Amino acid sequence: MAVKAVMHIMERDIRYFFRFKWWVAGMVSMNLADLFIMAVVYTRMVNPNLVVNYFVFFAPGLTITALFAAAFMIGREVNMEIRRDIIHYMLSLPIKRWELAFGRVLAGSVRGLIYMSPLLLTTLAITYLYTSVFPSPLELFTIIFTLFLVAIGTSGLSISLALSTTSFEKYITMRGVVYYVLFFCSTVFYPMTLIQSSLPTPLVLIARYNPLSCGADLSRAFLLGTPPFSFWMLLDLGIFALFFALVAAFAYRRAMQK
Repeated sequence: MAVKAVMHIMERDIRYFFRFKWWVAGMVSMNLADLFIMAVVYTRMVNPNLVVNYFVFFAPGLTITALFAAAFMIGREVNMEIRRDIIHYMLSLPIKRWELAFGRVLAGSVRGLIYMSPLLLTTLAITYLYTSVFPSPLELFTIIFTLFLVAIGTSGLSISLALSTTSFEKYITMRGVVYYVLFFCSTVFYPMTLIQSSLPTPLVLIARYNPLSCGADLSRAFLLGTPPFSFWMLLDLGIFALFFALVAAFAYRRAMQK
């Protein structure tokens, strides 16, 4: 019964996300344009001694950024529900509070996975053309599992931020800061060797343990062979996902009790 209730909440949120189909299609097209225009241009500008082929390097990073952005959108909806007291309607449903909480977290992550799937397929095709090697079933499963952990943690982080304030302006500001730090202090756009030689030590540490860095580099490990696979990156993502999923669920239940 609990699983069925969580599935109902997930179905509701997923239907809501894809109610604007053309908007979603436009966003996916914009992400693909980032790859096929921006990355192609940067490939001819980047020092080849730092990155062999920036176009191929950036493809897994773009998949992670799209996943992060889509999974993070659940927070905006939760914040709106708090501000407009829609959360009181949720309490009228014959569903337990913890089922609602985990349903929202899982829905945000699944929405992110669905949204980024065209980008992942594009990345697999691009890296195969470049390396002539396709990941084995186990490696492909590890990549998808890695992306799932990123999505779970991102969804939980977004909901946690959304529930920390009833002010939409403050939420947008906090979201912008999180975006800025996680996006640009990571290996999504730049290899770790460049970050280590260009940024101060505190920012290097952020980039090294950043879940977006771990997600992008774990994907590159199987798709490009570099950097090498590290179990500690997977552990980092597991801690990130578990911590923010629990924080979001606790905060959501507490918000429903007010």
